[in-house]
Amino acid sequence: MINFQHTTAELIAILRLQHVPNIGDVIAKKLIAHCGSPAAIFEAKRHQLLKIDGIGTQTIKHLFDAAHLEAAEKEYTYCNTNAIEVNYFKDDDYPDYLKHCIDSPILLFKKGKIALEKRKVISVVGTRNITSYGTAFCEQFIADIAPLNPIIVSGFAYGVDICVQREAMKHGLQTIGCLAHGLNQIYPKVHAKYQTEVCANGGFYTEFWSTSNPERENFLKRNRVIAGMSEATIVVESAEKGGSLVTADIANSYNRDVFAVPGRASDKYSLGCNNLIKKQQAHMLTSAADLIYLLDWDLEEKETKTVQKQLFVTLDDLEQTMYNYLQNNGKQLLDTIALECKLPIFKTSSTLLTMEMKGVIRPLPGKLFEAI
Repeated sequence: MINFQHTTAELIAILRLQHVPNIGDVIAKKLIAHCGSPAAIFEAKRHQLLKIDGIGTQTIKHLFDAAHLEAAEKEYTYCNTNAIEVNYFKDDDYPDYLKHCIDSPILLFKKGKIALEKRKVISVVGTRNITSYGTAFCEQFIADIAPLNPIIVSGFAYGVDICVQREAMKHGLQTIGCLAHGLNQIYPKVHAKYQTEVCANGGFYTEFWSTSNPERENFLKRNRVIAGMSEATIVVESAEKGGSLVTADIANSYNRDVFAVPGRASDKYSLGCNNLIKKQQAHMLTSAADLIYLLDWDLEEKETKTVQKQLFVTLDDLEQTMYNYLQNNGKQLLDTIALECKLPIFKTSSTLLTMEMKGVIRPLPGKLFEAI
């Protein structure tokens, strides 16, 4: 049975409104706010609706067509038969960050075990033509961010999307795929083999009905859901033009943080990221530590949980070397630790983060670290 907080009649009214052409999410919300509910819209007279600012005859031309009610009833039956949950934009189970976006979908279809309550949510996007550099970054980033247990959102597409979502599941993180079509299919088809695992470790969101196919314009609409439901959007690799840059632009328009992974100037799939950084449209992201610092996640963790040194902590060789150095030399700067341990900054940052999660070191103001 369908899981929904409202009656069948209310859900059908929402679906009916969503099906009307010329009425997008912004206009739909305006109509709902004026009339009080989706059902009340269809009980109103045309002349009453035309009094609403921004509502003209063309907007409501097809509003009362019987075809929309018939389509809504069919879609309701499909959802009910296939155990598809639906989230209305005013309900508690609708993604919280997305609620604050003026053009967010009035209704989302959901499948899986998505649990968003008081969780950190980040989106990771990028090229479908992921390189070995992008793959290595995704693997390291997810491994380093995993102790904070964030939800990883992406588009379930080729390349960066599926790479980061697979890594998330590998580390036991919840991951959400935002789709550009109905839940009756999976695109690309080759990713159908991951569907069960994703549903067990998160799930899927889409605003599109079971009658919707993965059309080009749907992907652009889908991108606003990816950007809108997250605290921050990360672009791992992108050519000079691409869908991930659209997602970054939308995230900026929502006043969300955007991060981009830099690359060599000569690399085709680093051009988009480098341009975002150069134009100050994204923070430069070289490791998970950058994101944690800029989003104040480390400060938040310190406020809610006192880091205590665990008994019998297991450190790998690199961690043990860095711990011994800090224990013997006291408080040290990040750059100094990297220099003395003969490591690049990004590797030093990620290792220190892992050690902090293990409770053997603590960060201090001014990029200082000390052993506990």
